[in-house]
Amino acid sequence: ASPRAVGKWRQDGRMTRRFILWDIDGTLITTGVIGRRALEGGAAEAAGLDSVPEISMGGKTDPQIISEILAAAGVPEARVADLLPKALVSAERLLAQWRNRMASEGHVHPGVRALLEQLAATSGVRQSLLTGNVEANAFVKVDTFGLAPFFDFAVGAYGSDHAARDALVPIALDRVARLRNERYSPPEVWVVGDTANDLRCARIGGARCLLVGTGKEGLGELGGLSPDFLFPDLSDTEAVLAAVLGT
Repeated sequence: ASPRAVGKWRQDGRMTRRFILWDIDGTLITTGVIGRRALEGGAAEAAGLDSVPEISMGGKTDPQIISEILAAAGVPEARVADLLPKALVSAERLLAQWRNRMASEGHVHPGVRALLEQLAATSGVRQSLLTGNVEANAFVKVDTFGLAPFFDFAVGAYGSDHAARDALVPIALDRVARLRNERYSPPEVWVVGDTANDLRCARIGGARCLLVGTGKEGLGELGGLSPDFLFPDLSDTEAVLAAVLGT
């Protein structure tokens, strides 16, 4: 990155500090059908299902998705809780097995790589993940597309931390304070996502939110919401940088 890009974001003579928490599916990448198939396959293996009901997965955690699949398939509630750990292990194995197919059928969304590079080159910015994926699946997905080096995985928050997405922002803030000795005020924390659930968890966690229309909900579905910023995609690098790094 150029010196201009690295040093340009200053406020009152101080370098801007930002903790940027990225959603994965629909925001950074699409996995094609592989992400869905891994979760459905994990549920089917654990419960011995011949067919798997299709449910909406956007903005949900992996444990929540698998629990909903099992419930929709008629599995009793008490048994859902017993089967969930086994189903998650199976889903992790399937996703890892299908990396090559994910790489060929999926893609990185427009502007993502350039934006991550610019943010990584900006002093005072730390990037991590806030995702419904369990941590193992989150790593496999971003690593498959060459994005893993941009993220400080240890201070992120994942579906393996809590089944409720709304609980994840405080988990990430606690981790970055404990592990990196960094404490951020609410205006310095951003959730970048593609669903109404991303916006809700940001607001509950006291964070700001940028939504992007590259997920299944599309830009139209997000138009009635009130994120801090809404972009059709992340291809206008300078505009997105100004949004999250500006005052």
